[in-house]
Amino acid sequence: MINIRNEKKEDYRIVEEITRKAFYNLYVPGCTEHYLVHIMRGHKDFIPELDFVIELDDKIIGNIMYTKAELLDQNGERKEILTFGPVCIEPKYQRKGYGRMLIEYSFEKAVSLGYDVIVIFGNPANYTGRGFKSCKKFNVCTDNGKYPAAMLVKELIPGVLDGRKRIYHDSPIMSVSEEEARQYDDSLEKIEKKILPSQEEFYIMSHSFVE
Repeated sequence: MINIRNEKKEDYRIVEEITRKAFYNLYVPGCTEHYLVHIMRGHKDFIPELDFVIELDDKIIGNIMYTKAELLDQNGERKEILTFGPVCIEPKYQRKGYGRMLIEYSFEKAVSLGYDVIVIFGNPANYTGRGFKSCKKFNVCTDNGKYPAAMLVKELIPGVLDGRKRIYHDSPIMSVSEEEARQYDDSLEKIEKKILPSQEEFYIMSHSFVE
């Protein structure tokens, strides 16, 4: 039995533990994503209506969270959009379609709330199947004018972006203090930090750009 619902306060600890398990040693030795989840819920850009857990037989196995972001064009016009993350599925349930269900459910709810664009940073292999495309195709760049290979855009309403150049800005909550994250992680049950091949893959992708 699969159920997707909004996160409740009593779910917070469980969600943070799943997030920690899902991301630990994936991109770097250790991780900061569980700390981001811990502090994100109290931020003004956090969107509670788009904070979902997915349950399998009444057990939470994953979560997705959204925050507000914006696109700024060359005339100074701002467009409010979305970004999501962390999004995670408990490791033993990964690659079984649960993440896809959770993400696509959240898309439907985002449209119902009036949002029409999502920008994320992620591995294209994980998201092109969900309709994300290179930011270059939509002329969405970072504030240095570059088009990161990992910056992906999805139009929830096809054609809503008209091709004008826009700069992406995410919420300040995304700039996590690594020291504060480390201190928080140290307060939890110890998990061994390791160097894994996936970390080099992440480094390469996060330092690559589309010309």
